[in-house]
Amino acid sequence: MAISVYNTLTRRLESLATRRPGEVGIYSCGVTVYDLSHVGHARSAIVFDVMQRYLRAKGYRVTFVRNYTDIDDKIIRRANAEGVDASVISERYIAEFRADMASIGVFEADVEPKATAHVPEMIALIEQLVAKGVAYVVDGDVYFEVRRFAGYGKLSGKNLDDLMAGARVEVDERKRDPRDFALWKSTKPGEPSWPSPWGPGRPGWHIECSAMAMKYLGESFDVHGGGDDLIFPHHECEIAQSEAVTGTRFASYWLHNGMVNMGAEKMSKSLGNILTIKEIVKRCPPDALRLWLVNAHYRNPIEFSEERLVENTRALERFHAVIGEAMKVESAAFFDVKRPAAFGDPPVWAAPLASIDDATLRETVAAACARFEQAMDEDFGTPEARAALFGLARELEAYRRDGGDGRAFAHGVRTLVTLGRTLGLFEQLPDVAGPPAEVECLVADRTDARARRDWKRADALRDEIHRLGWMVEDSPTGSRATRRTT
Repeated sequence: MAISVYNTLTRRLESLATRRPGEVGIYSCGVTVYDLSHVGHARSAIVFDVMQRYLRAKGYRVTFVRNYTDIDDKIIRRANAEGVDASVISERYIAEFRADMASIGVFEADVEPKATAHVPEMIALIEQLVAKGVAYVVDGDVYFEVRRFAGYGKLSGKNLDDLMAGARVEVDERKRDPRDFALWKSTKPGEPSWPSPWGPGRPGWHIECSAMAMKYLGESFDVHGGGDDLIFPHHECEIAQSEAVTGTRFASYWLHNGMVNMGAEKMSKSLGNILTIKEIVKRCPPDALRLWLVNAHYRNPIEFSEERLVENTRALERFHAVIGEAMKVESAAFFDVKRPAAFGDPPVWAAPLASIDDATLRETVAAACARFEQAMDEDFGTPEARAALFGLARELEAYRRDGGDGRAFAHGVRTLVTLGRTLGLFEQLPDVAGPPAEVECLVADRTDARARRDWKRADALRDEIHRLGWMVEDSPTGSRATRRTT
């Protein structure tokens, strides 16, 4: 099936037709490294992590680039406040970001460039813009002249008059037009600087991503992404300065994720309403965070809720129970499945599906795979894909409960795990070691209490089992303890 994506530039769903068949280049705007990352950053990172995972699962060769903005006013202010070099601040929070991404199962990008390592490329771009007459120099600063680029506003859908009120437009009487944006900023006391044809200074924000994207993906590439708060001015300015230099389309598809809101406002460091990734992984397992985030389409905003995290933690425990049952039949290594070797090969879940011996179960699992693939092929529809996973887990659970073949069941669960991993789930399989004798005794006592209809005693025993790190699952065939994931 063909993959379609919603292109912010054209405001419609389009078939993904990459510049080179079977290959896709993706540039995603990364973080400004002056503080710890929060759940809003986690969402954007997970959105593009899921996209690249799914594309690879379908056989695409993906080059994924995610940058670090490691020179910025906020970094400079923090460095001056601490009395250290700006690089000390940026390197500190790059390390923190990488640790946060590892903690929530986000793959490293293929290339993770830093802005400060690409200043020569930025200067070269600015020189070309000045030479073409679309940028001008004032007292060591260089500005892009917005009116010289006819397509300015095509991404955000605004006209030039609307853009007067846009974000990050600085008041500067030296500009030819208030909407012109800085490509190069002359040096100021207490700021790091680099030599340039216009004197010492540092690059503007927008030019960074143009230079880094072009270096690693070319003058024209497939997908540019980021949060929808970047549409204007950042991505609008990227398009203008890049296409003014090359005369060709910068990125074919622009994909933007919605924000995480705290109440009526987006989660933002400037608003002081953030929940850091370090805090969230203390409250719930990383897979539960993912289950919550993929339950909303990536383009839609999502509101943070402790209740939703609790619900998804419980849902994860149900998945783990099914997977744990299969791990009684097969080892953890059994669940590792290789991605397609080349574009055009069957998707990653085809191999475990084909290995299910029971024809009826194979048909059931195949239907779930088809639902999952159809959902993901239409603009990475994770809510429907997630629902397909839940439905498949219920079918597998029922199959096993009704006496289905253990090996066929294990192959079915292997397919479930393979599908889940395209969403970044189930990378860590559950611990299937049996409960200790103390917990087994508590489960038996609880069973006796339930038989006597002593519900108060049964609830107290359940709470004690929970305190010891286990949960009780009741079924018509009896009760058993399974390890909690929180």
